[in-house]
Formats: sequence, structure tokens, C-alpha cells
Amino acid sequence: MVSRTKPAAALLLAGALLAAAGCSGGGGTAGGGEEAKPPSDPKSVSGDITVLTNRSDLVQNGTMKKYAAEFRKTYPKVKVEFETATDYEGEIKTRMNTEDYGDVLLIPNTVSKGDYPKFFASLGPEKDLVKTHRFTDKTEVKGKVYGIATFGAATGFVYNKAVWKKAGVTDWPKTPDAFIAALKKIKSKTGATPYYTNFKDGWPLTNWTNFLGSPTCDAQANNKLAASDDPWQGSLKTVDTLLHDIVKNKVSEKDPTTTNWEKSKGQLAKGDIATMALGSWAISQIQAAAKQAGANPDDIGFLPFPAQSDGKFCSMLIPDYQQAVNIHSEHKEAARAWIDWMAEKSGYAQTEQAVSVLKKDPMPAALKDYTAGGVRYVPLSNAKFEQVSAIDNASEVGLNKQDYRQRVIDLARGAKSGSLTALLDELAGKWADARGEVGP
Repeated sequence: MVSRTKPAAALLLAGALLAAAGCSGGGGTAGGGEEAKPPSDPKSVSGDITVLTNRSDLVQNGTMKKYAAEFRKTYPKVKVEFETATDYEGEIKTRMNTEDYGDVLLIPNTVSKGDYPKFFASLGPEKDLVKTHRFTDKTEVKGKVYGIATFGAATGFVYNKAVWKKAGVTDWPKTPDAFIAALKKIKSKTGATPYYTNFKDGWPLTNWTNFLGSPTCDAQANNKLAASDDPWQGSLKTVDTLLHDIVKNKVSEKDPTTTNWEKSKGQLAKGDIATMALGSWAISQIQAAAKQAGANPDDIGFLPFPAQSDGKFCSMLIPDYQQAVNIHSEHKEAARAWIDWMAEKSGYAQTEQAVSVLKKDPMPAALKDYTAGGVRYVPLSNAKFEQVSAIDNASEVGLNKQDYRQRVIDLARGAKSGSLTALLDELAGKWADARGEVGP
């Protein structure tokens, strides 16, 4: 992703789930011994540092420059410069074949977790950071943390509350069947498209994988994939079945091949679309679109996956990109200062209406509906992150790729022959074979 209009949370969100096969870059070292310690005296820290970011929008509009100016009030001897990349994943992976990949960078999903010590300086023991920070297990290798998330997101559906109310639906659906029934009411009683798949752009479909664990409130749902020959016996089947049935029941757009992500934000804001599966990062974007369209931003809400465990809805908390320190940086202390300041002092997460990496911080105002509704937040464990990634790559299932869910939609709309059951059986077979190849 190049900007928050196509966020890291969306490209990976199961980036929380799935890193790709690994960076074989020659820029790494044997690694493991380098550490970027938090500075004890801000005024003693010095050096010019380069921060690599996917947020070209915030660099171009001067927002990141303002953050750097605020940072310098605390660290007067540190100058921060920013570099962006049109294809962040591809370009940074190539740069990591050298030693020149900035002082601070967002860890590309193409770097194998086991290789983190070759490329990044340790940020300290996880047993210490986990006391104060969320998502530390995402970058933990042999007890040390190598990246701190910029922020996180909660899973759910962004929806237009006014449209749902007009259709007579005021309570959150508690089951997939109730969700489908609600969409049918929207279709019959309003002029809105009940659900919008964003099929053509594709990447928003990966948000469906992020629901892994939501139906059962299971923080270990991702880890269990590494030990299962058939992940589609659990919540993944519930998730895929709901998407399939939405399309099968014709409560999504008429022609998914013509969807448009940028336009869809304004359409949802104005009530032309009622519902989309997106992370909580999208709430502020749709509300901003409502303001631009002269619509009411308060009509934009967030509802959880339609399933409950022990009478509670659950939303998974998943990290966005993680900031790391280049192991070759000559200014590791200054680089670490920037990472800590962005997470703890900048207000970046709050401005983005995202989930703060700090456990002490409250949930953002964008999640006020969740807070009022008693939704349980479940941090998705990533302890088996690398094993799951290896199996997914070997199986070519592509849990975090758009093709997977596009196949589900094509089956549901009749563009492809076959059944959902047959597709999930096929995927399970590939997964089981890959597990046998990859091993524990």
C-alpha cells in the first residue's frame, strides 16, 4: 500500500497472518547481537535519519514533516527525512540486498520472520515490551522484538446506519443468517446496494481473512492453522460461507467486475451502499467522504462479524506494519527514539482513529459503537506466524490474496462452475499436503 487509502492493514491485515517467503537479500548480517536501545537523555541523541514509509500521501501533504518538527522539539539534534516507494514491498525488498534501506523502515511482508535478526536491530526482550505494547509477538524472534507496530485495527463491517435503520434493522445481527436477512430488508426497502464486495480492486477482499477467530473469539485461531490439515472446519468456513451466501442471495452489487474502491467510499458515505467488510482504519475515511459529500458523518458506523461466543461479539485486533531499525544504521539510538516517539507521543494512531500500540491507551472514538455495544477485543496471536506463512506459500492457497475470495464470489454468482464445498475441500487438500512438506 502506498497510502491509507490502501492500508497495510488491508494488504496484510492478515499480514498479521501471512508473511511471504522470505528476503534472501545480501544486505543482512549474521545478526542477533545488534540492539537499538531507548535513549536515556533526549538531548544527547544526534544524527540524521532516513525513515522509509508507505504513506506517500502523508509525506506529500506535509503531515510527516509536521511530525518530524514535533519530534525535534524533544530530540533537537536529530533530523528526520522521509522516503516513500510506489511499490513499497517490491522496492524495499530490492534495497535490502544492500545495506542502504534507511535507518527506520516498515518491515516488508516478504522478509521471513526468522531472518529479522539479519536485517534489523533488536528493540529489546519481548518479556519487557509485552507489558506495555500490543502486537509484540508479530516480530518476536528467540525472545527479542524486532519491530513495533505503527498501530492496529479492529475487524468488522463499515456500514451506513441511516440506511440500515430505514430498512428497519437497528440491532446488530447475531448470526450469519440474520445478517443475510438484514441485507435482504435493505434491498427491498431502500435503494441502496446492501453489500459491496470491492471485487475488482481485489485487495479489500483480504479483510475477510482478518475475521479469522471472530466467530469463536479465539485468539489462537491463526496459530491453530499450523496444526490443522483442514482449516475450513473452523471459523474460516463460517467466514467464507457468509461471503458466498451474500453473493448467492443477490444482496451485493449486480456486476462485481465493475466495482471501484475509491468511488465506493463516497457511495457508502451517501447511503448508495449500505455495508462493506473493512478494518476500523476505514471508518475515518468514510466519515471524511461523508463530509465532502454533504452527508452526515455520524451515519457511518462499525458492526461486528455476525456471530457470538458466550453472548459476546468479538473483534480481532491486528497490527499494521511494524517499524524497525536497520541493523546497519549508524544512528540506531536516534532511529529507536523515532520509533518510540511515534508510538507513544505523536498521537499518530489517534489521528488515524486506529488502535494504539500502547495497552494503556483507550480505544479510538471511531470504535465508540463497539465500546457501547460491549464488543470484546481479541488480539490475534502471531506466535506461529512463520509456520502458517510457510504452509500457505507451499500450498499456494493464498489466504491473504484476493484471488482466493474472488473464486468464492465467482462460484456464488455462477461465473465459475462448482460448489463452495468442493472449493474448500480442494483448498484443504492443498493445505494438508503443504503441511506434510513443510513439517512442524
